[in-house]
Amino acid sequence: MSINTVSTTPIPGQRPGTSGLRKKVSVFKQAHYLENFVQSVFDTLGDCSGKTLVLGGDGRYHNRVAVQTILRMAAAHGFARVLVGQGGILSTPAVSCVIRKRAALGGIVLSASHNPGGPDGDFGIKYNIANGGPAPENVTEAIYHHTETIRQYRISDAGDIDLNRLGVTRMEDTEVEVIDSVADYAELMQQLFDFDAIRKLFAGGFSMCFDGMHAVSGPYAKAILEGQLGAPAGTVINAVPLEDFGGHHPDPNPVNAAQLIEVMAADDAPDFGAASDGDGDRNMILGRKFDVTPSDSLAILAAHATVAPGYRAGLKGIARSMPTSQAADRVAAALGIPAFETPTGWKFFGNLLDAGKATLCGEESYGTGSDHIREKDGVWAVLFWLNLLAASGKSVEQLASEHWARFGRNYYSRHDYEAVDAKAAHELMASLRIKLATLAGQDLGHFVVSFADDFEYTDPIDGSVAKQQGIRIVMTNGSRIVFRLSGTGTEGATLRVYLERYEADPKYHHLPTQQALSALILIAEQVAGIADWTGRAHPTVIT
Repeated sequence: MSINTVSTTPIPGQRPGTSGLRKKVSVFKQAHYLENFVQSVFDTLGDCSGKTLVLGGDGRYHNRVAVQTILRMAAAHGFARVLVGQGGILSTPAVSCVIRKRAALGGIVLSASHNPGGPDGDFGIKYNIANGGPAPENVTEAIYHHTETIRQYRISDAGDIDLNRLGVTRMEDTEVEVIDSVADYAELMQQLFDFDAIRKLFAGGFSMCFDGMHAVSGPYAKAILEGQLGAPAGTVINAVPLEDFGGHHPDPNPVNAAQLIEVMAADDAPDFGAASDGDGDRNMILGRKFDVTPSDSLAILAAHATVAPGYRAGLKGIARSMPTSQAADRVAAALGIPAFETPTGWKFFGNLLDAGKATLCGEESYGTGSDHIREKDGVWAVLFWLNLLAASGKSVEQLASEHWARFGRNYYSRHDYEAVDAKAAHELMASLRIKLATLAGQDLGHFVVSFADDFEYTDPIDGSVAKQQGIRIVMTNGSRIVFRLSGTGTEGATLRVYLERYEADPKYHHLPTQQALSALILIAEQVAGIADWTGRAHPTVIT
């Protein structure tokens, strides 16, 4: 084995987005593309000698090839040890768990999350820092600046590691250890939740369907739900990770998890349904013929958090992304704890968690988590719900209805206009920004605008400022319309429109969501001119 220095030139467009660098597989397969980015990560980190790196991905197409390349580059940069998931597989939550447990310098996650996979699909890479969380903006910007000036990268000419065999192999002076992808994560879950109570729940005939969506959470759900908690064989469907996710979009929402939705809508539906996404950090929660919005899921778990052993001491605070509904804020007020509103992107929760200011966090995009790691965590959320169901003896629908009766219901929906012309999408947002100063006090249908702004966040821990994080139109009764461009797509632009209306009266807590929000949907179209700018009469996906 020897270490080679390879000449290269900068490749435009390697700036990480909300969750790392995401592009089409064909882009990542270009000569030097992955190597340039990884070298830029290592250049940003500085001296890596004697340090530990965690490495793994969601098993999508190109994952194994990328893992072998990164192992050779890590060996060329003097890492003492690289911990890589068996088969190159580690869920995003598991990467965070292993980084924290093994005191690693950080980790590299290979995933494009909920984006489609396969040769014509998407690929992605991101760096997580020593706390287990996504690299903050100052780090990702430093990585990007290195990609703009890179002239060479270092890589070993060693052969491939057998990723299927557990154990240690030496590459240059680096120990490469292939680890059980599930073990450390499952151990942490046992510390947080009452596994005995959940075992009794299943032993008593409780039924469940977990859809792994042929993505990374399948092995975790099989090992924990069926292996450790005694759920019947077959509880986990689509459990084997596939490079193209079985040709489906691994996004746990009512559109893309159609098989699970059909199962849970049947007359003989299981008691509980759940799904997770491509890299295992998102979750969808369902009852029998009943779905729970991510915003309500966060609020309900927060209200009942002390049923789980890991949260018996109570919560220090709750944090949510700005577009997420305000349902959790009402719980925080009742508990007498702080509620934090951050920009979209899990990295913004990291400082709050590290400083002990928040315990639970959530995003409307089916992401929920806590201070146990520094990522959102799909399987964790499912286990939390199982613990709650076991402790309460109630159904999912009962828990949600009782929550609304106590706190009121925040009707909530997100309308996505996917792969629209990027120029048109940015012009739509620019035109909205021009209108902001004139909207306050206006009558819009049955609503009066309290204020309108472009959300700006000052981190209460480090004072950093994030600007232009989403346009808000907030009504005097608390209803909201939020416009934001997504940072996770790889084609064109995705315009996201978030709609929220609060209803205190229990008599109106069971309306169809889109009906309850119909007036706000109309206002959003009129104010933004969505059809004129995008050419779309209807959203691509409604969640």
